[in-house]
Amino acid sequence: MTTQNKGVAIVSEAVCEAIVGRPEAFTAVEDIFAAMAKKDAYNFPVVREAIGHADALYGFKSGFDRAGQVLGVKSGGYWPGNAANGLTNHQSTVILFDPDTGKLKALVGGNYLTAVRTAASSAVSIAHLARKDAKVLGMVGAGHQSTFQLRAAVEQRNFEKVVAWNPHPEYLPRLQAVCDELGLPFEAVSREELGAQADVIITITSAFEPLLMKDWIKPGTHIACMGTDTKGKQEVDPELLVAASVFTDEIEQSISIGEAQHAVGNASLSASDITPIGEVINATHPGRRSDNEITLFDGTGVGLQDLAVASAAAELAIAQNQADWTEL
Repeated sequence: MTTQNKGVAIVSEAVCEAIVGRPEAFTAVEDIFAAMAKKDAYNFPVVREAIGHADALYGFKSGFDRAGQVLGVKSGGYWPGNAANGLTNHQSTVILFDPDTGKLKALVGGNYLTAVRTAASSAVSIAHLARKDAKVLGMVGAGHQSTFQLRAAVEQRNFEKVVAWNPHPEYLPRLQAVCDELGLPFEAVSREELGAQADVIITITSAFEPLLMKDWIKPGTHIACMGTDTKGKQEVDPELLVAASVFTDEIEQSISIGEAQHAVGNASLSASDITPIGEVINATHPGRRSDNEITLFDGTGVGLQDLAVASAAAELAIAQNQADWTEL
């Protein structure tokens, strides 16, 4: 990224939404997963804490992509009361630095990018791990990020139907509206029925208890667990991870704050049982080995994903003269 000596580039939420689409996010996330697997990029330890105010979780995710020369930090968190005030519950900003000098390069709105990079992450997992003949997509969760997940997922396979469940059924119409727009049949179902029908399942909730049990999942299903990113969170039965071939964005996060924390915690799964999805992307791991294999992607949300999409946003904004500039 060149700042042409203009100072610090400011890329607003509106600009991010205008210039970063699903293809750009998919490519950025797929590339960073590949770089991580090659040890060309690494994340720093995550800080994520309850602040004791507004029931909020706040923290920092950061890292360095040596291959792409991207250095920075995403600062933000989750404010569960925001929706009632017309705001997005997830609030964040990405700060990019020059890796050669440490000089501040850009401030990039992180709310939209968080949603689009999270959706890109599950989409990458579907592209590389789901059966080619997958026909039914199951959605567990109907919050703000669910529509991003749905739109990105349906581009990866020729789905013929979407089934969905949410703990608050009144939010399911937002998923149905997307399906209506895309011409896909939609059905609200029980969790058991969702497991019985779906070939691909995305979980995108803030749950602290298992919502899907192992016995509900049919052979050959691919599951992308996208909601667990904090100690104590949980979306699926730990026995499901034991029964599945488990992949993740980063093993250390998976076993500490991701979905795998519970199976690892009860010693039914070990870190050596988990494969970075970058190895599949780089073709150093075969990924899915059979049509009956259950595959599970533990998408914990690494800082390098945020830095990758934010760097892409900054590059595009500067090239298209849509960035604002300031001196500090």
